[in-house]
Amino acid sequence: MRLFAGMEGKARLAGLFLLGGMAARGVGEAMIRAALVVPGSGRETARNIRDFPWAYRMAEASDLVMICAMLAATVLLYALFAPVGRHVARMAALLSVIGIAALAAGGILAMAPIVLLDGAPHPGIGMAQTYSLVELTLLLRDQVQHVARILLGLGLLLTGLLAYRSRWFPRALGAALLFGGSLQAVVRLVTLIAPDLADATVIQADIVAVLAEAVFALWLIFSARRPFPPPSAAGS
Repeated sequence: MRLFAGMEGKARLAGLFLLGGMAARGVGEAMIRAALVVPGSGRETARNIRDFPWAYRMAEASDLVMICAMLAATVLLYALFAPVGRHVARMAALLSVIGIAALAAGGILAMAPIVLLDGAPHPGIGMAQTYSLVELTLLLRDQVQHVARILLGLGLLLTGLLAYRSRWFPRALGAALLFGGSLQAVVRLVTLIAPDLADATVIQADIVAVLAEAVFALWLIFSARRPFPPPSAAGS
């Protein structure tokens, strides 16, 4: 287990957890949920969920794996970056944890269609109302996702700042994290305020942030060989 000993080992573990979280998100969101949820149609979405309830539950299980991986990566990244700037590292970790908690809250909303459709129609709630409630809960989940991604984008921005200031990371990598995090946070915030203006650019902004984070994770796994800066800079 010497491969994961010391700061270099923490870096490798953080990179593995980051990649694992991104892979779990890709499976749950981009593959399964995208195939089942039909935007603007509660009826078709409900039909897909009733036909493939195991797949829908698999997407939620993938989200849970993502959340656990992100939490582990956040703890490890704080340990790595505290010597560079303890206060900034603490704020980055706090933003990430709150963002992850918001993702978990969105997961609760995402389970509502399963509960609504189990045994439907319910007394006093017809199928038309059930379809509307399915669509509504998923729309609310999307809004919670915006808030979560704003917070996670800000956390990524601060991580990029720490990486840029550190002598351990290439400055281009820190700049990429800064750009990806700030772009994601800004686009998601604009989407909350004016959905028609930014909705089409959300996916592009997320892709930029994910690519920057993926390169960062790969660097942590395969290039984390140089000594980490001494703790004398801590607290800055």
